[in-house]
Amino acid sequence: MEAEEAHRASWELVHAAQAGDTVAFGKLYDRYVDVVFRYVLFRVGDRELAEDVTSETFLRALRRITSVSYQGRDVGAWFVTIARNLVLDHVKSSRYRLEVTTPEFRDSERDEAGPEQQVMSRVTRDALLQCVDQLGDDQRECIVLRFLQGLSVAETAEIMNRNEGAVKALQHRAVRRLAQLLPTELR
Repeated sequence: MEAEEAHRASWELVHAAQAGDTVAFGKLYDRYVDVVFRYVLFRVGDRELAEDVTSETFLRALRRITSVSYQGRDVGAWFVTIARNLVLDHVKSSRYRLEVTTPEFRDSERDEAGPEQQVMSRVTRDALLQCVDQLGDDQRECIVLRFLQGLSVAETAEIMNRNEGAVKALQHRAVRRLAQLLPTELR
């Protein structure tokens, strides 16, 4: 129920922003900037570039806020779609190779975990992110959207311009490939 209320509140902010309420758009920015930034950073691997692309994402969103309409999905998918298109434009224009920089994605270590567990968690996470980097572009993007960004199958399908069945199949193949790539001692 909480997710539904947050979803509804986001769309209320969109409608207010469409009516010219700049404070409402600021609240949308606050709500989604971290999701967009993490997505872009994972895709481009450069903090400054990710900040630029994130800023451009919200500038484009502000310019196009009147064109977005409710389609039963969280408005965050719309922001990530804009970011995705900007990243793809960047890749096409500069032939930039997407890389993963693992230090940017380290979660804060749990206080209750001992030093050995912290080291093992870091090693496992780093190995997993290196394996994600070895996936094909579509599989990598699916894994990023589903597991690092926490988007639903429907939201991932919308962003990737695929149907939900295709995303489920892509996710399944990507997870199986990750299992093959992950070193046996970490499985």
